[in-house]
Amino acid sequence: MKFFEAVANVFRIPDLRKRLLFALGLLAVYRIGGHIPTPGVNANALQDFFAKNSGTVFGMFDLFSGGMLRRLTIFALGIMPYITASIILQLLTVVVPTLEKLQKEGELGRRKITQWTRYLTVGLALMQSFGIAAALQASGQGLVLNPGPGFILMTILSLTTGTAFIMWLGEQITERGIGNGMSLLIFTGIVVGLPNAIHEMVVKIQTGDWSLLQISIILVMMIAVVAFIVLVERGERRIPVQYAKRVIGRRMMGGQSTHLPLKVNAGGVIPVIFASSLLTFPQTLMNVDYVKNSTVLSGMLGAIAGAQPLYYLLYTALIIFFCFFYVSIIFNPNEAADNMRKYGGFIPGIRPGKNTAEYMNKILTKITVVGGLYLSILSLIPMIMISGIKLQRLPLMGNWIDAHFPRWLLDGLGVNFYFGGTSLLIVVGVAMDTVNQVEAQLIMRHYEGFTPRAGSIRGRRSSSV
Repeated sequence: MKFFEAVANVFRIPDLRKRLLFALGLLAVYRIGGHIPTPGVNANALQDFFAKNSGTVFGMFDLFSGGMLRRLTIFALGIMPYITASIILQLLTVVVPTLEKLQKEGELGRRKITQWTRYLTVGLALMQSFGIAAALQASGQGLVLNPGPGFILMTILSLTTGTAFIMWLGEQITERGIGNGMSLLIFTGIVVGLPNAIHEMVVKIQTGDWSLLQISIILVMMIAVVAFIVLVERGERRIPVQYAKRVIGRRMMGGQSTHLPLKVNAGGVIPVIFASSLLTFPQTLMNVDYVKNSTVLSGMLGAIAGAQPLYYLLYTALIIFFCFFYVSIIFNPNEAADNMRKYGGFIPGIRPGKNTAEYMNKILTKITVVGGLYLSILSLIPMIMISGIKLQRLPLMGNWIDAHFPRWLLDGLGVNFYFGGTSLLIVVGVAMDTVNQVEAQLIMRHYEGFTPRAGSIRGRRSSSV
């Protein structure tokens, strides 16, 4: 009952209701634009092309565009150019002193970096749209109705303009709506296919392909995975910090105890995206004729194809690597220790300065390993249930494994999960972040939140409405 009361309170507050409806309206505009096709493209031939290349980099881009790349709508590039531009600038802040200085200048510096991100997004969209137009025209599979310079220019103009408009939508939702606009656009693109997934599930039950037991197992697995994500995403290691008392003028300052929170999964979904992107490129190269005709290259790339043991091993290693890589960018133990010492803070039992930095780095290493393993398990479970692990292809022991291991482990269950590890993590993470922001708005206006920890402050409802 408290949850439904909190939902009702959202619509009782004029400002919060306005923000929510504004965000929903712009998301509706985003979905409408996703059905406007780019001129000059053979839609049916393009659908067949993506069906054959679902495991390549094209399939991954199609996921983040909400299926719009498959139809090549004006929003086909989706939010990927903006994400790429943001990651590039975030990485450059480590090596470019000017960007690092801007990042520390507060709001003014962030605005400047945001402006450069926009310019880089448009530049990346221009390059990607030209690449898509040239690839479609050179494919020779009848994907383009009227090939020529006119088609290339029209495609570049349509896709780049669509990307710039999506970027504007995301920024408007962040500023005047609820939640992170860019994340909500990705969230919308993923969950929009949920009705089709439910319909396919019902059809498979009716045709007898799936039994009720199989459906029950799948639903229980999805609920367990969602609960696992919520548990770990909220998990953090709190390092106790004590601030010494100081006399400033005639006032006594400091002396309080607080903590430094370190999230278990500080990198979010970015390590999974990076690892998936790198491992989809070999599958994309498998479609090149030169690679197909080369026994050595095709054998090497086939060894790291999906469902192969080496693929899973590399996937796990890359996720853990990118977890450490991203955490090293967003959190600097030496800088945190220096800032703590400047303000008279210290960790009980640890000497300030170098020892504090080493202590934080040791803790950060442990929880980053846990976070990397968590992301790996989350991503591998759906893959294994879909395709299995081809252990029978291992040298020497392959025949024995093929004869004694269960078939569901080797060949998979053939279950076509609608939500894979990456998409499920995005959906749950964005939903949690948005609910937390709505809850914060409710508590700020003396209303109850969605969860018991939000408090039970009541009153002033009549004056707030």
